[in-house]
Amino acid sequence: MSDEKLEYGGINHLALVCRDMAKTVDFYTKVLGMPLIKTIQIPGGGQHFFFDCGGGDAVAFFWFPEAPEAAPGVASAGFLPGAGPLESAIGSMNHVAFDVSPEKIEEYAKRLDEHGVEHTVVMNHDDSEIGVTLEMHPGVFIQSVYFFDPDGILLEFAAWTRELTSDDVRHEPATAKPATAPAAV
Repeated sequence: MSDEKLEYGGINHLALVCRDMAKTVDFYTKVLGMPLIKTIQIPGGGQHFFFDCGGGDAVAFFWFPEAPEAAPGVASAGFLPGAGPLESAIGSMNHVAFDVSPEKIEEYAKRLDEHGVEHTVVMNHDDSEIGVTLEMHPGVFIQSVYFFDPDGILLEFAAWTRELTSDDVRHEPATAKPATAPAAV
């Protein structure tokens, strides 16, 4: 096996599942201003629609007529950051962060307000003990505004505030604890 670096052009698309494609199209086109770029009718029922989220990347949605109900706190984040636990299950999709310009993040938060979308304040992520501060300083590496879409999918407007360097990679990856065997009965 080679250690050769693979070349990526970004994320082609991220496919999520929605409850109501019409509400999803309305939210992503009108609130988030993402053009709808491709629609597919799935044979036997269902739909698959794609939205342009910039940079040649897309966010896509499946609509399945018999999809299981959402499971916030298990299959997705159940709370906005700061309002409750952020954990979700292994293999789940916790949130989607859309890259925006630092100069636009406040404007985009106001747009959410105009559309009645609840969101966090602009959060400045840094390497402090709690990882976030209200004050901008040279250690802030990203600014974020978090909000939910109509299906409870946690979304984020994320703006890099400085270039990341090798000094930003300073933690060893955690190792999972071995699973415990069920007790003998």
